[in-house]
Amino acid sequence: MSADASPADGQDASDEPADGRRVEVHPGREAVVEFDPGRTFECVDSCTWCCHHGVLLYPDDLQELAACENLSEATTTHRGQRFVPRETRGRDDHADADGAACRFLEEDGRCGLHAEHDWKPTRCSVFPLAVAVEDGELHVSVREDAELHCEGLGVSERRLIDHLDAFLPETLWELDDPETRVAL
Repeated sequence: MSADASPADGQDASDEPADGRRVEVHPGREAVVEFDPGRTFECVDSCTWCCHHGVLLYPDDLQELAACENLSEATTTHRGQRFVPRETRGRDDHADADGAACRFLEEDGRCGLHAEHDWKPTRCSVFPLAVAVEDGELHVSVREDAELHCEGLGVSERRLIDHLDAFLPETLWELDDPETRVAL
Protein backbone atom coordinates (compact mmCIF):
# COMPACT_ATOMS: atom_id res chain seq x y z
CA MET A 1 0.00 0.00 0.00
CA SER A 2 1.31 3.40 -0.87
CA ALA A 3 -0.32 6.56 0.33
CA ASP A 4 1.80 8.68 -2.00
CA ALA A 5 1.01 6.69 -5.13
CA SER A 6 -1.12 8.05 -7.91
CA PRO A 7 -4.52 6.46 -8.55
CA ALA A 8 -4.44 2.81 -9.56
CA ASP A 9 -3.84 1.89 -13.21
CA GLY A 10 -6.94 2.65 -15.24
CA GLN A 11 -8.32 4.94 -12.54
CA ASP A 12 -8.08 8.67 -12.96
CA ALA A 13 -8.32 11.27 -10.23
CA SER A 14 -11.97 11.94 -11.10
CA ASP A 15 -12.78 8.42 -9.85
CA GLU A 16 -11.75 9.42 -6.32
CA PRO A 17 -14.64 9.94 -3.87
CA ALA A 18 -15.39 13.61 -3.27
CA ASP A 19 -15.06 13.24 0.51
CA GLY A 20 -11.88 11.16 0.66
CA ARG A 21 -9.31 9.17 -1.28
CA ARG A 22 -9.19 5.46 -2.04
CA VAL A 23 -6.21 3.59 -0.64
CA GLU A 24 -5.42 -0.09 -1.14
CA VAL A 25 -5.03 -1.41 2.39
CA HIS A 26 -4.61 -5.12 1.58
CA PRO A 27 -4.34 -6.66 -1.92
CA GLY A 28 -7.71 -6.04 -3.58
CA ARG A 29 -9.09 -4.33 -0.44
CA GLU A 30 -9.58 -0.58 -0.62
CA ALA A 31 -10.81 1.96 1.89
CA VAL A 32 -11.90 5.55 1.43
CA VAL A 33 -9.74 7.63 3.76
CA GLU A 34 -11.52 10.64 5.25
CA PHE A 35 -8.68 12.14 7.28
CA ASP A 36 -5.62 14.23 6.51
CA PRO A 37 -2.99 11.85 5.04
CA GLY A 38 -0.36 13.65 7.12
CA ARG A 39 -2.12 12.65 10.35
CA THR A 40 0.15 10.79 12.77
CA PHE A 41 -0.42 8.39 15.66
CA GLU A 42 1.71 6.44 18.09
CA CYS A 43 0.30 4.71 21.15
CA VAL A 44 1.45 6.48 24.34
CA ASP A 45 2.11 4.37 27.45
CA SER A 46 0.46 6.84 29.83
CA CYS A 47 -2.78 6.96 27.81
CA THR A 48 -5.19 4.05 28.01
CA TRP A 49 -8.31 6.02 27.14
CA CYS A 50 -9.18 3.60 24.32
CA CYS A 51 -9.39 0.79 26.90
CA HIS A 52 -11.89 2.50 29.19
CA HIS A 53 -14.83 1.14 27.17
CA GLY A 54 -16.56 -2.13 26.42
CA VAL A 55 -15.44 -3.85 23.22
CA LEU A 56 -17.90 -5.11 20.61
CA LEU A 57 -16.80 -8.50 19.28
CA TYR A 58 -17.19 -9.62 15.67
CA PRO A 59 -17.63 -13.36 14.89
CA ASP A 60 -13.89 -13.90 14.21
CA ASP A 61 -13.09 -12.14 17.49
CA LEU A 62 -15.38 -14.53 19.38
CA GLN A 63 -13.54 -17.52 17.92
CA GLU A 64 -10.14 -16.06 18.81
CA LEU A 65 -11.26 -15.11 22.31
CA ALA A 66 -12.78 -18.56 22.88
CA ALA A 67 -9.38 -20.08 22.16
CA CYS A 68 -7.82 -18.22 25.10
CA GLU A 69 -10.64 -17.30 27.52
CA ASN A 70 -13.94 -18.67 28.82
CA LEU A 71 -16.50 -16.71 26.79
CA SER A 72 -19.18 -16.86 29.48
CA GLU A 73 -16.77 -15.18 31.92
CA ALA A 74 -15.05 -12.81 29.47
CA THR A 75 -18.09 -11.48 27.60
CA THR A 76 -21.64 -10.33 28.06
CA THR A 77 -24.52 -9.80 25.64
CA HIS A 78 -26.22 -6.46 25.10
CA ARG A 79 -28.85 -5.81 22.42
CA GLY A 80 -28.07 -9.18 20.89
CA GLN A 81 -24.35 -8.50 20.49
CA ARG A 82 -21.44 -10.02 22.41
CA PHE A 83 -18.84 -7.74 23.88
CA VAL A 84 -16.10 -7.52 26.48
CA PRO A 85 -17.56 -5.47 29.34
CA ARG A 86 -16.06 -2.72 31.42
CA GLU A 87 -15.25 -3.65 35.00
CA THR A 88 -14.50 -1.62 38.10
CA ARG A 89 -10.74 -1.74 38.38
CA GLY A 90 -10.20 -0.38 41.91
CA ARG A 91 -7.48 2.01 40.81
CA ASP A 92 -7.10 5.56 39.53
CA ASP A 93 -4.45 4.87 36.88
CA HIS A 94 -5.53 3.26 33.63
CA ALA A 95 -9.25 3.59 34.35
CA ASP A 96 -12.04 5.99 33.43
CA ALA A 97 -13.30 8.65 35.84
CA ASP A 98 -15.76 6.08 37.26
CA GLY A 99 -12.90 3.64 37.95
CA ALA A 100 -13.90 1.20 35.20
CA ALA A 101 -12.01 -0.09 32.17
CA CYS A 102 -11.89 -3.08 29.85
CA ARG A 103 -11.65 -6.29 31.85
CA PHE A 104 -8.38 -7.14 30.05
CA LEU A 105 -6.60 -3.85 30.79
CA GLU A 106 -3.76 -4.69 33.16
CA GLU A 107 -2.45 -2.49 35.98
CA ASP A 108 0.56 -1.52 33.87
CA GLY A 109 -1.74 -0.17 31.13
CA ARG A 110 -1.13 -3.06 28.75
CA CYS A 111 -3.75 -5.28 27.15
CA GLY A 112 -3.68 -8.68 28.81
CA LEU A 113 -4.95 -10.39 25.64
CA HIS A 114 -2.28 -8.79 23.48
CA ALA A 115 0.50 -9.44 25.99
CA GLU A 116 -0.45 -13.06 26.67
CA HIS A 117 -1.82 -14.20 23.31
CA ASP A 118 -0.42 -11.68 20.79
CA TRP A 119 -4.00 -10.94 19.74
CA LYS A 120 -6.62 -8.28 20.41
CA PRO A 121 -10.18 -7.74 19.16
CA THR A 122 -10.69 -6.09 15.79
CA ARG A 123 -12.21 -2.93 17.27
CA CYS A 124 -9.12 -2.51 19.46
CA SER A 125 -6.83 -2.86 16.43
CA VAL A 126 -8.83 -0.23 14.56
CA PHE A 127 -8.47 2.47 17.24
CA PRO A 128 -8.13 5.51 16.88
CA LEU A 129 -9.91 5.04 13.58
CA ALA A 130 -13.62 4.66 12.89
CA VAL A 131 -14.95 2.44 10.12
CA ALA A 132 -18.28 2.80 8.33
CA VAL A 133 -19.75 1.50 5.09
CA GLU A 134 -21.16 4.05 2.68
CA ASP A 135 -22.38 3.13 -0.80
CA GLY A 136 -20.78 -0.30 -0.43
CA GLU A 137 -17.32 1.10 0.34
CA LEU A 138 -15.35 0.98 3.58
CA HIS A 139 -14.80 4.54 4.85
CA VAL A 140 -12.15 5.29 7.46
CA SER A 141 -11.92 8.40 9.63
CA VAL A 142 -10.36 9.40 12.95
CA ARG A 143 -12.90 8.89 15.75
CA GLU A 144 -14.29 12.18 17.06
CA ASP A 145 -13.89 11.06 20.67
CA ALA A 146 -10.27 10.08 19.98
CA GLU A 147 -9.67 13.64 18.76
CA LEU A 148 -10.71 14.82 22.23
CA HIS A 149 -9.09 12.19 24.46
CA CYS A 150 -6.36 10.17 22.73
CA GLU A 151 -2.87 11.36 23.65
CA GLY A 152 -1.25 9.44 20.78
CA LEU A 153 -2.56 11.59 17.93
CA GLY A 154 0.06 13.93 16.51
CA VAL A 155 2.94 12.87 18.78
CA SER A 156 5.14 11.01 16.30
CA GLU A 157 6.18 10.83 12.67
CA ARG A 158 4.19 7.59 12.14
CA ARG A 159 1.53 8.47 9.57
CA LEU A 160 -1.74 6.59 10.00
CA ILE A 161 -2.22 6.27 6.25
CA ASP A 162 1.11 4.45 5.86
CA HIS A 163 0.06 1.78 8.38
CA LEU A 164 -3.61 1.19 7.57
CA ASP A 165 -2.92 -2.52 7.10
CA ALA A 166 -1.97 -2.72 10.80
CA PHE A 167 -5.08 -0.83 11.94
CA LEU A 168 -7.61 -2.44 9.60
CA PRO A 169 -7.67 -6.25 9.72
CA GLU A 170 -8.78 -7.87 6.47
CA THR A 171 -11.79 -9.34 8.24
CA LEU A 172 -13.46 -5.89 8.11
CA TRP A 173 -14.12 -6.33 4.38
CA GLU A 174 -15.81 -9.68 5.01
CA LEU A 175 -18.30 -8.43 7.62
CA ASP A 176 -21.88 -7.57 6.77
CA ASP A 177 -21.59 -4.53 9.05
CA PRO A 178 -18.08 -3.49 10.11
CA GLU A 179 -19.42 -0.29 11.69
CA THR A 180 -17.21 0.74 14.62
CA ARG A 181 -19.31 3.64 15.87
CA VAL A 182 -21.76 1.31 17.65
CA ALA A 183 -22.68 2.47 21.16
CA LEU A 184 -22.94 -0.29 23.72
